[in-house]
Amino acid sequence: MTEHDLEPQLAANRRYWTGWAGPDGAGDPGGDLPIYRTDIAYPLLNGVLRVRNQPLDQAFDTAKQRLAGSAWAWWVGADSDEGTAEGLLALGSTQIADLPIMAIDITRLPGFEPPAGLQTRPVAGRAEITEYVGTYAGPLGIEGDLGLVVDRELDFAYSDVVRLAAFVDDRIVGTCTLSLGTEVAALYCIATDPAFRRRGIATELTLVALRVARAAGHRIATLQSTPEGEPVYRRIGFETVSRYRVFAF
Repeated sequence: MTEHDLEPQLAANRRYWTGWAGPDGAGDPGGDLPIYRTDIAYPLLNGVLRVRNQPLDQAFDTAKQRLAGSAWAWWVGADSDEGTAEGLLALGSTQIADLPIMAIDITRLPGFEPPAGLQTRPVAGRAEITEYVGTYAGPLGIEGDLGLVVDRELDFAYSDVVRLAAFVDDRIVGTCTLSLGTEVAALYCIATDPAFRRRGIATELTLVALRVARAAGHRIATLQSTPEGEPVYRRIGFETVSRYRVFAF
């Protein structure tokens, strides 16, 4: 397997996002219509991860019923039926994101001097997870009461998720979630406190996560970037291998 093998990366993404629904609601991430719901008022935390082998209007009716009352989104990647994006637009959706899918061979990682005074380690327990969520919520655009986000993190469907935090003077200033449960390691929630940006914190967190993944036996890692973050990850060694288009209603 190389960083250009796309399906294992998409499978890792489906598994992670369905994990937010908790052990009782995660469903089958490998199914033809994987749907996940958290009721958090943030569209990427409720949605459809692909449609395959079924009429789009039928899938859309199912999604509307199961996600009614939530803010939700529909991911369209290379694992969706051809014409899905155009069909969603015809059904009245709006494209809200165009996300590069990036991958790296983690047997080859660059050297990097960590920022002075920075400590990086996993977090656990409600108090640390609450601070962790509070750090990434603003940069990622998650607003309002974050208590449900904390609850969903603590009740995540899979135990093979590592939440890495960067600390300065015992304060969390950066976050990176690492999912290790599939053939490809996957990174999420990479965020830096705005007061600590441009110090290399996100780069250090990403490299620490990649080293953890390598130590766990993984060769390839993937992430979904914003277009603005794409050059940052490219400097680390990631390549853009595909894209997600994300739609909301």
